[in-house]
Amino acid sequence: MLVSEILAIKGKVLFTIAPNKALSEAVAIMTEQDVGSLVVFDKGRMAGLLTFREVLLGTQKAGAAWQELPVADAMLTTPVVAAPNMEMDELRRQMVEHHQRYLPVMDDAVLLGVVSFHDVAKAVLEEQSFENRMLKNYIRNWPAEEDQA
Repeated sequence: MLVSEILAIKGKVLFTIAPNKALSEAVAIMTEQDVGSLVVFDKGRMAGLLTFREVLLGTQKAGAAWQELPVADAMLTTPVVAAPNMEMDELRRQMVEHHQRYLPVMDDAVLLGVVSFHDVAKAVLEEQSFENRMLKNYIRNWPAEEDQA
């Protein structure tokens, strides 16, 4: 399965924020939309990625003033990205190797979406369910053997 197929299963809803916005605004968007990441856009280009992990690190760094911390000071500035034609196994390897639960999917400079570890798990489950149904259907329709006497 390709990353583009995972995006098709997931849908292409994308949540973004500007780097000059306050971390409290990012937290509000993430909780209202029930998402674990926001793509940070600046002047029409991806400037970084903010996930709940960076929010926690930023909160610890800023202490009591965390709400006013700019997203730019907390975001991941160079996230590992996936290509739409990347195989799922490579995607999982990248996520694990770079300890990154969310990967932006880029087609050159165009952001197509973000895939999460949850999206990958869901895609694997759907793929295995499909294969399971196909195997069961094949077994049920197994051709009868003719007597060779």
